[in-house]
Amino acid sequence: MIGRPDLPDLAYGDRLSALLSAGVGLWDTIASARRQGSLDAAIREAEPAPLRDLVATLPHLGAVGFNGARSAALGRKALAGSGLALIDLPSSSPAHAAMPLAAKQARWLELAPFLR
Repeated sequence: MIGRPDLPDLAYGDRLSALLSAGVGLWDTIASARRQGSLDAAIREAEPAPLRDLVATLPHLGAVGFNGARSAALGRKALAGSGLALIDLPSSSPAHAAMPLAAKQARWLELAPFLR
């Protein structure tokens, strides 16, 4: 999957298949919330997702990467003491433009050792 510049150009279902074949799963740290707009700062009344329950069903899981600071704060709380590598990553959102794309990519590559 690393080195797949075509991934963003794939249809949604094909992107999900590519992620799955690399051993990547996607799960949200928030099960439900109120939010006006798309910014994390606008999230209100967040109910955390049952991450610990999910992790219990994945015996080969080695790491969890959190997409952005809000996700990391919630996910780290839920998975504290799990023994997993918990990796805080910069938000992939275009709204998080304070960090150049190359710097984001370098940080996200911290997940590479955990991929198939």
